[in-house]
Amino acid sequence: MADNEQAAAVLKDISALARRFTRPLRFMEVCGTHTVAIFRSGIRRMLPENIRLVSGPGCPVCVTPEEYIDQAVAYAEQGAIIATFGDMLKVPGNRSSLSVAQAAGGRVEIVYSPLDSLRVAKDNPTDKVIFLAVGFETTSPATAAAILAAQDSGLDNLYFLAAPKLVPPALTMLLSDPEVKVDGFLLPGHVAMVTGAKAFAFLPEQYNVPAVVAGFSALSILRSVCELTRQKVSGQATLSNEYQEVVTADGNTTAQNTTAEVYEPCDANWRGIGIIPQSGLRIREKYAARDITKIRPIMPTVLPNKTACRCGEVLKGLIEPTACPLFDKTCVPEHAVGPCMVSVEGVCAAWHRYSAK
Repeated sequence: MADNEQAAAVLKDISALARRFTRPLRFMEVCGTHTVAIFRSGIRRMLPENIRLVSGPGCPVCVTPEEYIDQAVAYAEQGAIIATFGDMLKVPGNRSSLSVAQAAGGRVEIVYSPLDSLRVAKDNPTDKVIFLAVGFETTSPATAAAILAAQDSGLDNLYFLAAPKLVPPALTMLLSDPEVKVDGFLLPGHVAMVTGAKAFAFLPEQYNVPAVVAGFSALSILRSVCELTRQKVSGQATLSNEYQEVVTADGNTTAQNTTAEVYEPCDANWRGIGIIPQSGLRIREKYAARDITKIRPIMPTVLPNKTACRCGEVLKGLIEPTACPLFDKTCVPEHAVGPCMVSVEGVCAAWHRYSAK
């Protein structure tokens, strides 16, 4: 059976199950790649009216706090070379962005892997090179590997500004917030590939919330939505893996061990959300010589949000981007006011690009 025929059959099953509920069901995807795939394929418009997909804090760029950007800009202004992924360039801080710093003469190198920062450091031996280590469990092992490689190669001019985030504590925060109404989670396949599906077993076990590890094709997402709806109908919440070709129960233990060697959990600030306990990673004292905040500390000022940007509410699934007064007006991808419009995986950017109103 072709994918289109299979998708039609799954949609029929979802509709039949949805008719057994009189209230809307809200399922949250917590992966930026899922957000884009859902918008691109028009899945939201295919689903029954009482099945709603809402986007969560699944874009690492979007949840990177203003003060982190302020630190990166300050290091650039002091003459360090900043090595970063391209989608960090336009993320606004409290006073500036890396793109503004670059235009003013700051040295910002776009890299495609944390390991590329080693090349930048080798090519510029007399300069401090700082890699901006952001991301979720998916990218943390590669950054940890880069730190270990820098140690092994004796590169004494390569440093890291670390702010990785962990997904499970963010889901705990969402479920603990009485304003957030979520009936089930489409879990991030890429993260689960590293952590293993069982990292999310707490959702049904502790919160009685259905959870499905989803792949990224339209058919896989639809099957995952169908499974979530089936669980709600049955009244029995479980953890299901609809991405078994990639995700196992235990995940990638080598990647987990590499991350654990270099990093340790810590409380972390999520942009628009606030401090989430034990939701971040910091560099262990053993590798403190690679932590630029230990070598040349800069204490940024944490300021309240002075714009009308409502990214925090968008990231919690409380509102849709169109409810923000800035959306598609003063805030567009070319001149983003908030982080959700900057990254290609940002919720606002996806709504803007695919007109999923």
